Amino acid sequence: MLSLLGLLVGLGGLIWLTMRGMSLFLSAPLCALIVAFSGGVPFWQGGSNDFVSGYMNGFGGFVSAWFLMFLLGSMFGKFMEDTGAAESVARAIIGKLGVKQAAMAVVLACAVLTYGGVSVFVVAFSVYPMALSLFKDANLPRRFIPAALAFGSVTFTMTSAGSPEIQNWIPIKYLGTSPYAGWQVSLVVGLLMAVMGYFWLRHMLQKAVARGEHFVARDGDVELADRKLPPAWTGIVPLFVVLGLSFFLHEKLAQAALIVALAGGVLTLWLVNFRYFRNQQTAVSLAATGALVAIGNTAAVVGFGAVAKLSPAFAMVVDAMTGLPGNELVGASVAVSVIAGLTGSASGGQAIALPSIAPHYLDLGVNPDALHRVVAISSGALDSLPHNGYVVTTIRAICGERHEDAYWPLAALTVVIPLLGTALAIALFCWF
Repeated sequence: MLSLLGLLVGLGGLIWLTMRGMSLFLSAPLCALIVAFSGGVPFWQGGSNDFVSGYMNGFGGFVSAWFLMFLLGSMFGKFMEDTGAAESVARAIIGKLGVKQAAMAVVLACAVLTYGGVSVFVVAFSVYPMALSLFKDANLPRRFIPAALAFGSVTFTMTSAGSPEIQNWIPIKYLGTSPYAGWQVSLVVGLLMAVMGYFWLRHMLQKAVARGEHFVARDGDVELADRKLPPAWTGIVPLFVVLGLSFFLHEKLAQAALIVALAGGVLTLWLVNFRYFRNQQTAVSLAATGALVAIGNTAAVVGFGAVAKLSPAFAMVVDAMTGLPGNELVGASVAVSVIAGLTGSASGGQAIALPSIAPHYLDLGVNPDALHRVVAISSGALDSLPHNGYVVTTIRAICGERHEDAYWPLAALTVVIPLLGTALAIALFCWF
C-alpha cells in the first residue's frame, strides 16, 4: 500500500513540479526518489535493482537505443528550417487555405512535416513562426497555438500506419510487425481523429473569441524573415524519400530502416536545397543540440518510469491492467496508456510496457498487427500529461505560454481525441 501511495505521490509531484516550471532533468529524478523510497528500493547497492542504477539504466538505455533517430530527425528538421524548405511547404499549404483558416493551416503544415519524418520537436520549432503570424493576422488568442501545433504533430500522424515517428516503430521489435501494421483501420481512425480534433479546436477558438479573447503581441515575437525561399517541391521530395525508403526497407532492416530512411531524407534535402542554406554549420550544431534536448527530456521521464518499474506497485498496476476482463486489445491499450501516463512519454511508455505485455498478449493469440496499431494509438493519449517532454518544450520554450493557460486546450486534443481513436480502433479490429 505504501508503495502504491508513493507511486501516486511521485507521479503527482512530477506533474505539479512541471506545472510550476521546474526542469524535467531535476523533477524526474527527484520524484523517482520518492517512488524508490516508498517502494523499498535501495538508493545504491552496486546492482541493477537500486535507484541510481535503475534510473540511469532507463535514461541511458533510451538514449542509446534512439539517439541516432533523434539526431537524424533533428538534422532533417533543422535543414528544412535553415534552407526555408519547411517555411515554403507551410506557406504553400497556407496559400491554398487562406488566413481565415489559420488553425487548419497550422495543423496541416505540422501533419505534413510529421508524417514526412521530421521530429515532432523540430516541427514545433519550424512551424511556430508561421503559426504566430497567422494567428496574429486572424486575431486569434495565441494560447491556442500549442494546441494546434501538438494536434497536427502528435495525434493522427504520429501513431498512424507508415509514420516514420518512433512511436510507430517501437512495437516492431517486440511484435515482429511492420510500420504499416493494421493500415486499413489506421486510415479510418486517423481520418476521424483529424476531423473530430479540428472541429473541436475550431469550436474552442470560437468560444474564446466570443468571450473577448484576441491576439496580444509581445516583445520578442518571432517575425517571418523576408528571404528568398526554395520552391515547395524541394521540401516535399525529401519527405517522400523518407517514406519510400522506410516502406521498401522495413522488412529487411526492421527499426534500422528508419535510420537509413532519415539519412536518405537528410542527404536529399541537402542536395536539392544546398544553395538556400543560411548557415549550414550553425544548422548542424543546433540540430545536434536540439536532438540532445529532445531525447534528454524524454529519457529523464523514462528514467522515472524505470525506477517506478522497480517498485512493487508497478507490478501491481501491470497485473491489474493485463488482468482486465474482456477483450485483450482493451487490456493492452489500458496498460500501455497508463504506463505512458506514468512515464509522461509515448515512446518511453512503449519501451517500458511492451517487454512485459507483448509476450503475454501474443501467447493469448492476439493478432500482432492489431496489437501494434492499438498500442501505438493508445500510447499517444495519457502520455500528453503536463510533464511530457514535448508538452513542456512546446508550451514554454517554443511558444512562451504558461501551462495553466495553454495546457487544457492541448490536453483536449492530445489526450481525449487519441482515447476516442483507441476505442474506435479496438471496435474496428473486433468487428472485422
